[in-house]
Amino acid sequence: MRPNIRPGRIAVHIALVLYTILAIGPIALILINAFKTRRAIFSDPLGFPDARTFTTIGFDQVFTKSDFGLYFVNSLTVTVVSLGLIILIGAMAAWALTEYRFRGNTIIALYMAIGIMVPIRLGSVSILRMMVELNLVNTLTALVLVYVAQGLPLAILILGEFIQQIPRDLRDAARCDGVSEYRIFASIILPLITPAIATVAVFTMVPIWNDLWFPLILAPGDGKQTVTLGVQQFIGQYVTDWNAVLASLTLAIAPILVLYLLFSRYLVRGLTAGAVK
Repeated sequence: MRPNIRPGRIAVHIALVLYTILAIGPIALILINAFKTRRAIFSDPLGFPDARTFTTIGFDQVFTKSDFGLYFVNSLTVTVVSLGLIILIGAMAAWALTEYRFRGNTIIALYMAIGIMVPIRLGSVSILRMMVELNLVNTLTALVLVYVAQGLPLAILILGEFIQQIPRDLRDAARCDGVSEYRIFASIILPLITPAIATVAVFTMVPIWNDLWFPLILAPGDGKQTVTLGVQQFIGQYVTDWNAVLASLTLAIAPILVLYLLFSRYLVRGLTAGAVK
């Protein structure tokens, strides 16, 4: 008996394959061309490096002509601290908004939804003025504060939806046993929303790591540059060192790829949880 293959399902799979190619294609091109000579990059950008075209000159220039290690540490510090604060504050705020009913609960939830719809870059001038008044320009603290504000609305929305799916009987039983609200949150809620936390981590980590806009505005000084901003020194108005640019991008992509592979299992669980009840 021949399987019943619907045309709609075939169209969906074709669309997914095309999207996968569009998403992975640029990353593959960067990784391939990072190990090729400048001539080979432009003559055969889709070809793999061979014995004649293979070179690591781009990586040599990155480590000798720039403070890439410092840029990497700055990006890692900003990303890790921002991510930790977003998950911690977002989880507590989602728990408060979903568990307790108080005056202004709906207004706060609507305010968070507006934070998702309105890009934070629209307030760049006001943010810069505020950071100048607080004397936080050219500090990593300014970037952390901006990224936390940027990531909290989505984190609260995702975590709140997951917390609502947790049976209320678990919380009520813990309260009957005299367990405090803090213990309920730390020992019951957080372990059960691990897939949601992984989802928030992936969706939040990538934009923070790849951002160029706010590092360029708030922390362009020496010693505070992130990876994306440090790469710009190899891009000139008339001459661009493409070997160094591609090598820098490869080194910047590697941590994100590794972390994504580690969290991918939890990400899928987080995206599909609640689809079937």
